[in-house]
Parts: sequence; C-alpha cells; structure tokens
Amino acid sequence: MRRPFREPGDNPGLHLLKKSLSPGERRDIVAWLETLHPIWEMRYSKNNPPPSGQKQRQLLRPVYWLGNWQFACLNYYHPPKGIENRCVRAEPYPPALQGVVRHAEEFVRSHFPREDVPPGWHLNTCLINFYGDRIEGDRRIDCARVGEHKDFELGPVVSLSLGEKALFQFVKSDGAKEASRVIVQQWLEDGDLQIFGGYRFKKQLFHRVQRVQKGSAVFRLPVENFETRRINFTFRYVPDEHILPWTKLPAAAREDTRAYVDELARNSEFFRRALIPG
Repeated sequence: MRRPFREPGDNPGLHLLKKSLSPGERRDIVAWLETLHPIWEMRYSKNNPPPSGQKQRQLLRPVYWLGNWQFACLNYYHPPKGIENRCVRAEPYPPALQGVVRHAEEFVRSHFPREDVPPGWHLNTCLINFYGDRIEGDRRIDCARVGEHKDFELGPVVSLSLGEKALFQFVKSDGAKEASRVIVQQWLEDGDLQIFGGYRFKKQLFHRVQRVQKGSAVFRLPVENFETRRINFTFRYVPDEHILPWTKLPAAAREDTRAYVDELARNSEFFRRALIPG
C-alpha cells in the first residue's frame, strides 16, 4: 500500500491520505466488489413505522455491510442508549480489504491522541455505499449524495473512496430553520483514504456528500435499474458485545428484517447459515 498523506494543518482530527491504494490493491478490491449483491432497504418497517408526519421511504442508494449489518429499519447504532438489537453479525472482511484496514488502524494509533481512541477500538464494521443513478424507464435520477448526519460509532472513522470524485463537507447545523454552514470541504478521489475523529469532527460537526462528479467510471454490479459511479467504504468500530446473530434478535426485529436476510442469503453462504438457529 502506498502511504503518502497530507497533514491536517488547521484541522487536527482530519487526515486525507491521497492515492492510498496500489494498482494491485485496487484491482483486487474491485474484483471482489463485482461478486457482491447490494440490496435496497426501506427506512421503516411494520414494527418501526415512520414518525408522525413522515412517510415510508427507500434509502437513496443500495448498500452492503461487513462485520455487522445495521438495518435501517432497526435504527442505526447510537450509543449510549441505542445499542440493543441494532447490529447483526455479517460477513468478515475479504482478503482484499484486510491490508487497508491494518494500515488505517496503524495510522489512527500513531496520529490520534489516546483520548480519541477508545479502549478496544478496531475497525470491525464497514458500510459500503453505492452512489450513482437510479434508472426508471427512460429517466435517470441522480442519487449520488448523502444528507448531513453523524456517525455515532465510537472513535475515529475511516473512509475509502473508489470511482468518481465526491465533494465531502463537514457542516455546522443550527437547526432545521437555518441553512447549515460549511466548515471544511474536500474532494475525495479514487483511492483516497479520509480519516476523522475527535470531538470536533465526530461530535460537533455533521458531514455530508454534497455531490459526486459525473464521468466515465462505471462499476459492473448486479443491481437492477441502478448505475454505480462511486463506491465508498466507511470503516467504524462497534464493541463486539453489541453485535449479535440474526437469530438472536427479538421476534419483531426478525420479522422486519427477514426479507432482507432472505435476499442476502440467495447470494451469500454466510447469510444462508445465519438463518439457521443455533
């Protein structure tokens, strides 16, 4: 793995490692990605209906998780209170990603103060987002964005980008009635590794993907009616004791997620086995 990096300058807690992948590493990751079958999820479910005044909605993009799967309808991991029955054990990292994870963990431990790295921290969870256009007949709908949010998993977060470059922004929000203010923004290009942590970037500021450039990058993925031009891996940490097998979820949570697990099991031996009580 190549290891050039840009120092954070006036933004301690934020690091951008440009072109962090060797050609061979990138090739292996893309080859593995082409074996995946990402799924579409709905935000709510029978047992977790939309709040008053809101409607059921599909997520903007197909997703895949490694390490543990945080189904949107179960709500996402949000300590200290939102930890029970949120994280379902999922497939481990493939060999193609293990070097990236090792390098990122080493970087965090050597560049972040001890108080920003919780005991036991390691990158055991990864959300893979697929950015691109949803295709409806003759229409192409650009879904390549993410609204402002925070990642509540403990400790630093590591992001790896592939494909077209994305405008990533950290913003300060003063409430729904006020426009958010951009505090820091940077373009994330193919092979870039962005690492952020600490109070300012994890707890104080929100972040978002404002847009993804349109170009020639297209990934061959088995997702119907969707064309992917950017893929992002977001590696995080969830304490192992908060991750459980799907069969150990409460009955209502299993009911709400059964269709997703069935869909995953059609192409994943891991999830076929996950359906077996034990």
